[in-house]
Amino acid sequence: MRQTFTIGLILIATILQAQNWRLGFMGWLDDQHYLERRADEKDAKKIVLLKVNAKTGSTSPYEANSPRKEVQKKIPKEFQLSWRAPHTKDFKQVILTKDNNLYLFEKATGEVRQLTKHEDLEENPTFSPNNAYIAFTRKGNLYTLHLESGKETPLTTDGSDKVYNGWASWVYYEEILGRSSYYKAFWWSPDSKQIAYLRFDDSPVPVFPIYRSTGVHGELETMHYPKVGDPNPLVALGICNITTNKTVWVDTDKNIDQYIAWPFWTKDSKQLLFQKMPRDQNKIELLLANPQNGSTKRIYEESRPTWVDFFKDIYMLEDNSGFILRSYQNDWYNLYYYDLNGKLKTTITDVPWRINSIKKVDEAKQIVYFEGTGTINTDMHLFSVNLDGSNLKQLTKGKGEHIAMLSPQQSYFVDRYSSISKAPSRVLYDINGKEIRTIVQSQTPEFDPTLHHKMELFRVPSTDGKFDLPVVWTLPSNFDKKKKYPVVFRIYGGPDAGGIKDAWRGWNGNNLTDMGIIVVSVAHRGSGKFGKKGLDYMHRNLGKWEMEDYFAVVNWLKKQPFVDTNRMGITGSSYGGYLSALALTYGADYFTHGIANLSVMDWQLYDNVYTERYMDTYQQNEKGYQQGSVLSHVDKYKGKLLITHGLMDDNVHVQNSIQLIDKMQDAGKEFEMMFYPNERHGWGGPKGKHARKLKESFWKRAFFEE
Repeated sequence: MRQTFTIGLILIATILQAQNWRLGFMGWLDDQHYLERRADEKDAKKIVLLKVNAKTGSTSPYEANSPRKEVQKKIPKEFQLSWRAPHTKDFKQVILTKDNNLYLFEKATGEVRQLTKHEDLEENPTFSPNNAYIAFTRKGNLYTLHLESGKETPLTTDGSDKVYNGWASWVYYEEILGRSSYYKAFWWSPDSKQIAYLRFDDSPVPVFPIYRSTGVHGELETMHYPKVGDPNPLVALGICNITTNKTVWVDTDKNIDQYIAWPFWTKDSKQLLFQKMPRDQNKIELLLANPQNGSTKRIYEESRPTWVDFFKDIYMLEDNSGFILRSYQNDWYNLYYYDLNGKLKTTITDVPWRINSIKKVDEAKQIVYFEGTGTINTDMHLFSVNLDGSNLKQLTKGKGEHIAMLSPQQSYFVDRYSSISKAPSRVLYDINGKEIRTIVQSQTPEFDPTLHHKMELFRVPSTDGKFDLPVVWTLPSNFDKKKKYPVVFRIYGGPDAGGIKDAWRGWNGNNLTDMGIIVVSVAHRGSGKFGKKGLDYMHRNLGKWEMEDYFAVVNWLKKQPFVDTNRMGITGSSYGGYLSALALTYGADYFTHGIANLSVMDWQLYDNVYTERYMDTYQQNEKGYQQGSVLSHVDKYKGKLLITHGLMDDNVHVQNSIQLIDKMQDAGKEFEMMFYPNERHGWGGPKGKHARKLKESFWKRAFFEE
C-alpha cells in the first residue's frame, strides 16, 4: 500500500514538472522579441503563446504558424514529411520522397512535381545555396538537378558497388564524417556554381560477412570494413563546375596511405580549405585548393606524439580574412585566428580549461561568443571575447550548466540554467550579462528521502593522485546508511566522451535505484574533462587507465559503510560494454557483476580508423593490444557476466562476443548471453523491451535472489 502511494505521488510530481517544462521560452522571433508559452490568466489549464518584447516585457498574442506543420497539412496524403526532408530556409520549397523518387513541393501553389524517375534510390538531396538546384547521389554517382527546368545531370559516371562519388565509404561515415552525415560526402560552394566531393574506391578493403537468419536459407550481407592493419579505401577530392560538369581533382598523393576530409569553402567560393592526415593520425595539415587547377597550398600543420583529430568546426569568416580554429595546441581546446596564408593573427583564448564550441561570431563588432566549462570541468558557461583576444568575459554566473540561446544580433541571451541540486530556470539577460527578467523558474522539489532518489556530484582522487575524478551517484529512496547496498557503475568511457555534468536530472531515479541499487557514473582521466594531458594517457593503452580510475572509485566506495563490496556491478554498451567485460576479467578483484552490451572484446576486431588513432597498429603495439583485450584476461574471470549483442551489428561485429564466449567456454567459465537476431548496433521495438526486462531480471537475480 505504501509503495503504491509513493509511486502515485511521484507520478503526480512528474506530471506537474512536465507541465512546467511546457511553459517558458520557446525561441527568438527576432533580435528584440522572443516567443513564450504561459498559462492563461483565466484558465490555468490552458496554454497561450505570446510574443514578448525583450526590453519591456510587454506581450501580444501570437499565432504559431509552423512552416513544417503548414507543409504537412498541404502535401497530398501519399507523401510523408520526414524530419530530414530537405527544404529551403523559408519552407517555400520542400523535397519529398516516394517510391525511391524525388518530388518538389511548392508551398505557394500547393503543387507537387515529380523530379526523378528511376528505380534506384536518390540519397541526401541537398539544395544549392541559391535554391536553384539540388544535388544527390544515386548508386555511387553524384547528380545535380535544375529545379526550374527539371534537367538532371550526372557529374560522375563511374559509380559501382565499390566506387562511390559523394557517398562515404563506411569507415569514413562512422569515424571521420560522422553518423550525422548520413553518408553525405559532397559540399556546395557558397555561390552555387561548384560542388566539392570525395570519391571512394573500396576495392582494396576486405569484405566482412553479416548473416541475416530470416527465411529458410538465410541471407548473407557483406560490407567493406577495414579492421586494424587492413587497407583503407582509396580517396580523392574532386571539385566539379556544374556549368561545364567537369571535375578538377585536387592535388593529393594517391600513393600515400592517408585520410582526406572536412572541406570548408571560403566565402568567395574561390578556394577550398581541406584537411589531411597520415594513417598514423599524429599530424594534420590544412591546405587550400584552387578549384581551377587543383593545386594546393599548405597553410597550417599540427602534430602530437599521440594523436590529433580532424577540425570539424572551423569557422570561415564572412569577410574572407581568415578562419577561427578550435585546437588543442596548449593541451586544452582554445581558439586561434589565422589568415588564409596560414599566419596566426591572434591567439583568441589561452585558458587552461575546455572550450566546447563557438556559438556565434559578430564580425561587425569583432566579438566571438563561445561555450566552455570555465575552471570547474563539470560546469558549462557562455563567454565572449574580442577577436583580437582582449576582454574575455564569462557572461553566465553560478555553478552548474548554463545553455545560452543568443538573440539573432546578440543583443540578448536566454540562459537555461540548472545544477544537480537545482531545477532548471530560464532567465533573460542583456549581452553584457545584466539580468532582465526570469522567464520561468522551475521549483526544485523539496527532497523527501521516503519518496526521492538523491543524486550527488563529488570527486574522488585517482590512485596516482594526478586527477580529481568527477563522480555522480544516485541513492535509492529511503536510503539508510545502516544498510548495505549494491552498486552499479553505468558507463560509456570512450576517449573524450565527457559524460559528467552538474545539471538537473530530478529526484525520480531510474529502474536500478528503484530496485535499491546505488548507481554510479565516473569521468575518468581520458574523458576530456582534463584536457589533452588526460586524454594522452589512453594512447596505446585503451582499457588500462579507464580501469585504474574506476578501481580508485571502487576502493573509495568500499570504505563507505553502506556499500556491499560483494555486489559491485558495472554496465555499458559499445565502448561501455568493452569496459564492462574488461572489468569482470582484468578487474575481477574489483567488480563482481556486469552486463556487456554490443561490445568490442579485442581491438584487432574493430575498424582501423578508430582503433589505430589511439592504439597504432598491432605490429607497432602488440603489448598494448594484448593488455587491452578482454580475451587476454578470461582466466581472471570469477563473477557473473551477461553478454548481449545484435547478430547483424555492422559497427561492432558479433564476432567480438562470439570470440569471448568461445574463450569463456574453453576455460570452463559460467556466464549468461543473449543474442538478438537481425538487430544492428542497438535496437528498440519488441526486442528492445525484451533486452530491458532481461537486464532488470539479471540485477534482481544477481543482487537480491542469490
